[in-house]
Amino acid sequence: MSTTASWDDLVAAALLGTERRTPPVTPRPGQDPPAALLDAAALSALRRRAGLRPAAARPAPSPAPEDPRPPLPPAARSRLAMLLAGRSASGGGRRSAPDLAELLPQWLTMANQYGYQAPAALLPALLDAARARTDLRPEALALGGPRALWLARLNPEWKFALRTGGAGHAAETLADAEAEAPAGAAAGYPADAEARDPADGEAAVAVPAGVRRQWEEGLFAERVSLLAAVRHRDPEVGLALLGSTWSTERAEDRLMFLDSLRDELSPSDEPFLEQALADRSRNVRATAAELLSALPGSALASRMAERSRACVSLGSGTITVEAPAECDSGMQRDGVVAKPPSGRGERAWWFGQLVEATPLECWSGWFGGRGAAEIVALPVADGWQADLQAAWCRAAVRQRNVEWSRALLGEPVAPPAAPPTDSTAPGGTGGAGAGAPAAAQAAPSWRDPAKLLSALPPDERAQWVADFIAAHGLSDAFRLLGVCAVPWAEPLGRAVVDALDIARDAGSYPWSFSGVMGLAERCLDPDQADRLEVLTAISDEPEDGSPGAGSYWSEAFQRLVGTLRLRAAMRRELEPPDAAAARPAPAP
Repeated sequence: MSTTASWDDLVAAALLGTERRTPPVTPRPGQDPPAALLDAAALSALRRRAGLRPAAARPAPSPAPEDPRPPLPPAARSRLAMLLAGRSASGGGRRSAPDLAELLPQWLTMANQYGYQAPAALLPALLDAARARTDLRPEALALGGPRALWLARLNPEWKFALRTGGAGHAAETLADAEAEAPAGAAAGYPADAEARDPADGEAAVAVPAGVRRQWEEGLFAERVSLLAAVRHRDPEVGLALLGSTWSTERAEDRLMFLDSLRDELSPSDEPFLEQALADRSRNVRATAAELLSALPGSALASRMAERSRACVSLGSGTITVEAPAECDSGMQRDGVVAKPPSGRGERAWWFGQLVEATPLECWSGWFGGRGAAEIVALPVADGWQADLQAAWCRAAVRQRNVEWSRALLGEPVAPPAAPPTDSTAPGGTGGAGAGAPAAAQAAPSWRDPAKLLSALPPDERAQWVADFIAAHGLSDAFRLLGVCAVPWAEPLGRAVVDALDIARDAGSYPWSFSGVMGLAERCLDPDQADRLEVLTAISDEPEDGSPGAGSYWSEAFQRLVGTLRLRAAMRRELEPPDAAAARPAPAP
């Protein structure tokens, strides 16, 4: 066999294939061209390596940290390998098989709920999947644990994990701080931890040295995760940590840090937020004002309530509005944006911001002890009803007020986009001038049911959306379904399936409801698969229906049932035996 061919010629022949290009080697007797090409490549590779100068050995990486979490069950491990590989069955031209890419997020969530660790052999594929899809990163990195971060430091393509995987490192730092704490140390922190005060920098709150070091040296995403973890463990220490470097942070970073206080917001945050009202960044000031208004007992909420009280009065059973004539410096300091958006009147714009920052409990006292439903039903003079109720909606969402959210939502059988009409024709003090309410000239969309629903308990939320779908169908239900807890509780799941069945009987094409069908695949209770089997049959098409719609619907329901069964199998593979036994039987 001749091996005088160059490496480039060998590579070219391998890429093109021996059937399209004769290899630049002479085969031995009885040897076929592909084998001769591989032998020549092996010899050439050895020759090339032998000519390299030896390089200094690099230090071996430190061993990967231990992960104490239990390993995946064998069936679940195989399932993860299949999901990461992206294998899916062919739908024969029409996709009737489950979409494995959409099932991977659910699998990761379930695996993390049971506290499993990712198999070491699948960590590279898991990191590759998280690099390609940002929505997978939190759950993928949680499953990967400390070994995923260790591996990410060895490959620049996985550096995103070092930016977004700080939550686990934050938890480790806090655990280390507690482990090092001497007996009797306050809050489990070392006695020699640096002390900071969130309001004025004086010694008051102890910050563990390890936490402070990570806060000062970590990447931005790691610092955000650290702040969230510390706040969850001890809100005062978290606020002290933020206050220790607040004045040196960039404006965009201050905004993100401030927004991260939202989940653990408490009255103890008020002094810090009051100081942030004087921040040099307008966005930071606005966020601080929004957070303060979400604390009904804050001084800002009281100031806003005083301003709203001066604008609104109740006489003879009708609410009268006198919007502010100017946006003074005090209002602007408290977060009121002076310049309205295009098409909005100034006075209506200022008025709405005052009302949405006013504690909702105030209105009952001002309006003779009436409840939220009674107040919402009151007529409003001079065309201000839509602006007032839109502001109440924003306040209900911000303050997570169930009573007001329920009252503003109204009955689910009401028309989706029909606000209460004001019997008083616009044109009085609201007028058509610069201060006229924005909603006075056209049908307003003052109510956002999806946001209001988010403040209700999950079961009540599901019932409201089920009744809405029963009354109006699925056309306006997509956003409402998106805020319901997963899996959908009954009767919501039944209402969605019934509405899809009605659409099929009407002869519509299923892709008109593809968004809802996709949600159903991810959100219906997997135990309902057997009950839905009957829908997979091809139904008779109505005379005025779309040609061929019946077969398309059959395939769509086949995919739905197949996806539900696959989700059920995924859950069984991940469940410990005691969890499977404790799960209630599916509803008939």
